[in-house]
Amino acid sequence: MHTRKVDVIDDFHGTLVADPYRWLENSQEPEVQEWVSRQNELTAQFLSTTDVRQAIKARLQELWDYPRTFLPRQAGPWFFYQYNSGLQNQPILCRQEGLTGQREVVLDPNRWSGDGTVAISNFSADEQGRFLAYTISVHGSDRQEIRIRDLERNQDLPEVLKWCRFTNMAWYKDLGFYYNRYPQPGTVPPEDENNYNQIYWHSLGTPQEDDVLVFELPEEKELSFHPSVTWDGEYLVLHVSHGTDDRNGLFYRRLGEGPEFVRLFEPGEAAYHFLGNSGTTFYFATNWQAPRGRIIAVDLTQPGKEHWVEILPEQDGVVDQARYVHGCFVVAFLHNAHSKLCIYDGRGTLVREVELPALGSVEGLWARQDGEEFLFSFTSFLHPTTIYHYDLKGHKLQLFSAASYRFDPEEYQTSQVFYTSKDGTKVSMFLVHKRDLQLDGTNPALLYGYGGFNIAITPFFSPSRLWWLEQGGVYAVANLRGGSEYGEEWHRTGMLEKKQNVFDDFMAAAEWLVEQGYTSRERLVIEGRSNGGLLVSAVLVQRPELFGAVVCAVPVTDMLRFHKFTVGRYWIPEYGNAEANPEHFRFLYKYSPLHNVKPAQYPPTIIVTADGDDRVVPAHAYKLAAALQEAQKGSAPILLRVDTKAGHGHGKPTAKIVEEQSDIYGFLVKVLGM
Repeated sequence: MHTRKVDVIDDFHGTLVADPYRWLENSQEPEVQEWVSRQNELTAQFLSTTDVRQAIKARLQELWDYPRTFLPRQAGPWFFYQYNSGLQNQPILCRQEGLTGQREVVLDPNRWSGDGTVAISNFSADEQGRFLAYTISVHGSDRQEIRIRDLERNQDLPEVLKWCRFTNMAWYKDLGFYYNRYPQPGTVPPEDENNYNQIYWHSLGTPQEDDVLVFELPEEKELSFHPSVTWDGEYLVLHVSHGTDDRNGLFYRRLGEGPEFVRLFEPGEAAYHFLGNSGTTFYFATNWQAPRGRIIAVDLTQPGKEHWVEILPEQDGVVDQARYVHGCFVVAFLHNAHSKLCIYDGRGTLVREVELPALGSVEGLWARQDGEEFLFSFTSFLHPTTIYHYDLKGHKLQLFSAASYRFDPEEYQTSQVFYTSKDGTKVSMFLVHKRDLQLDGTNPALLYGYGGFNIAITPFFSPSRLWWLEQGGVYAVANLRGGSEYGEEWHRTGMLEKKQNVFDDFMAAAEWLVEQGYTSRERLVIEGRSNGGLLVSAVLVQRPELFGAVVCAVPVTDMLRFHKFTVGRYWIPEYGNAEANPEHFRFLYKYSPLHNVKPAQYPPTIIVTADGDDRVVPAHAYKLAAALQEAQKGSAPILLRVDTKAGHGHGKPTAKIVEEQSDIYGFLVKVLGM
């Protein structure tokens, strides 16, 4: 499909850069909407010629139809958790009294919209479990509204709190809560509506206009704040972030005293995750002078580094999550990109290691500091998420909730291999496939990666991936640099000017799979989403001959202008800023997928996005699709699939997930000849 070009040229530090598809950034313009409609028609027409999608959809619905429980949180006698009985579009919010109580429905978002596109994003109950603050997201948007439910009366309070993104509600007794929000639209320039984050106090039963501004830093408008209240109700603690930079600051204020906050740690130095306190002693997990993480104690009366007490020194594994509970530290480590769970006493002495059921991942840890228990969720490539309860007094592990599933994991196997990247770095990769797989180069293989933002890609369960395995496919997940699988150094060597390392790691994984006979170039699929969409689009334009098909979802592709859209400026610490920094421009321009599309024979490619994505705006996908379609010298299709009433992926209804995955697999079946 031919796309109209415009004569737009930008000057980046003396280098002129054309942007002929700039007009596609205006997604509300009728011409852009008509262009999207034509693209969707072409994609639908291509997919209509394959007759397997209905069978794929039917099997995916069976695979998704299993009960699943999300990690609970306790308030008073109640455990609150989200639960999906199977094919519900959205999980319902439930509670139960104690470990053996009956499940009660608190909120059912499936009743809020006919198409299931209204979701609960977050929730927080007061310490006795009577009042529940919860956030609502519509059509996958990151924009949230806070509502408050009186669980005793089973009705919402009248107030609705607006202008929130990525917000947290920190209760103080049952009087109200602190929360983070952005300025009301119209009170700041449009480009600043995602700046000037603020902390407010909300008293129950009062309108939002009566909320009290607790903290702001207008002179540092790009900082964001995440509030929490210590278990003893003595301190309000703020985690302070600059975009997605994991090197956060930490400010605190003693409640009941003056309005001033103490700036304990400044952002930009290291990561400091508050674990809990004992009076004026605060405990933190930090990577300060410990790339794999350690636990320290800081006395607020003597906060200087020379007075820090190291509780748990840096270990071989990476501190992934930690909780302070019952005077103990519960720590989930990453050991070669899979989990190990340990309990230490208050002095850092190992009490015991909790035996995990398989090579997999501790997805989440929850504990009340003053409790005697913790809960954790565990998953693997072949086992759905299971919730466990651990009693710290009796050191007893028991199931809280297990998922029953109609799939035999014994027919498949998971292994971990290590391969060599371009610069000699050893990189790990998980492989999942049938036990009787023949290494003859004929198997279809799907290689997945992310590689960024200090996010570890560890074993995770996906019902949709099971369909691929059932077809005899190989599923490969590479632990690329840029993630946190091996600590902060691993992250640092895959960001900013070193981002090419991530692409090299991924291409080396592809080459290894072919060399070892797991697949052939013609039957190798690569897939990535969001930052992973940047990954696959970058390697696509660098080595188009290396892959048999590409699935590029909600991608970042314009590395010169990403910071100009919605929350894109949050990513500057990870990617850089081509506009403000000449050095950043040079390395971003060198790999930016959109700016490196050139005439070539590209493999079959499907680019997937959503019109309501307000995290990675769909313009990235639109402009890349137009450029690739223009540059395609071969006969393989370059398709664009644009979902409606959907966003970046958060809160996506089960029905939409199944529809999207059916189209993707239908595409792969056709182009690979499966």
